[in-house]
Amino acid sequence: MIPSERLKGIEAFVATADAGSFTAAAERLNLTNSAVSKSVARLEVRLGSRLFERTTRRLALTDAGTAFYRTCVRVLADLEEAEAVLAAQRHEPVGRLRLDAPAAFGRLQVWPLLLRFAQQHPHLRPHVSLTDRFVDLLEEGIDVAVRIGGPDHWPASLGHRYLGSERLIFCASPDYLARSGTPASLADLSRHDAVLYGKADGSTSPWLIAHDAGAVERRTMEGRIVVGSGEAQVAAVKAGCGIAQLATWLVREDLASGALVPILPGYTTDGLPLNLVWPVGRQLLPKVHTILDLLASELRIA
Repeated sequence: MIPSERLKGIEAFVATADAGSFTAAAERLNLTNSAVSKSVARLEVRLGSRLFERTTRRLALTDAGTAFYRTCVRVLADLEEAEAVLAAQRHEPVGRLRLDAPAAFGRLQVWPLLLRFAQQHPHLRPHVSLTDRFVDLLEEGIDVAVRIGGPDHWPASLGHRYLGSERLIFCASPDYLARSGTPASLADLSRHDAVLYGKADGSTSPWLIAHDAGAVERRTMEGRIVVGSGEAQVAAVKAGCGIAQLATWLVREDLASGALVPILPGYTTDGLPLNLVWPVGRQLLPKVHTILDLLASELRIA
């Protein structure tokens, strides 16, 4: 069992780090300035490490303090979550829900679902990150992540649910095809301008070509335009800059409106897998298993 005094020290420490001073933290906790500063001092003695650099103007976390702060925030959040779950008798999604999704897919596909979910569950507090950087779920306290791509074998610490694979299609704008002609074969593609996805390491994503035998060729192209954003790729193709191979979820509305035209539909191929990922055990929380069910139902690729 964790002694209550130890928890008090953690709460005072986190409040001080968040507020930037003992005075502001004392006001937030409804304690005296002396009580907060002494609580933090006792914590530093017990840990044998300085948590703050103290100057006449402000407090700043030390490196050790920064690392300890991240852990304490997770501990306090877990305690808050446990209390909220008990208060709701495990029937209603409540508390903070941390969710991470790829930037473009998250904005276009996940975010509308989360807004609806939040309206249906007023006691839920979603904290959402939409980013293409690698996010460590355990390190950053993420409850659920949507992943495009990923390892062949997920670690035992993470649960996952496969939702299907992207479908990739070649497409261009009507204006571009009117100027440059419509490719009738794979050989024709090399004579056209290509709009490619650029990776952080400076390379470009190859075009994937599905052949009759089931093999998938990874064809490296020279791009007229290279950009590290799927949405920017779509904008460039709609502007008539060339042909791109794009996921159907990214261009569904543009294909329906005629702003983009599919090319060589016989070479539509599977792209990266789509998965839901979460720390093992967290699916037992109402907020997690409820959002998992919603996302699995709405995002599943046939």
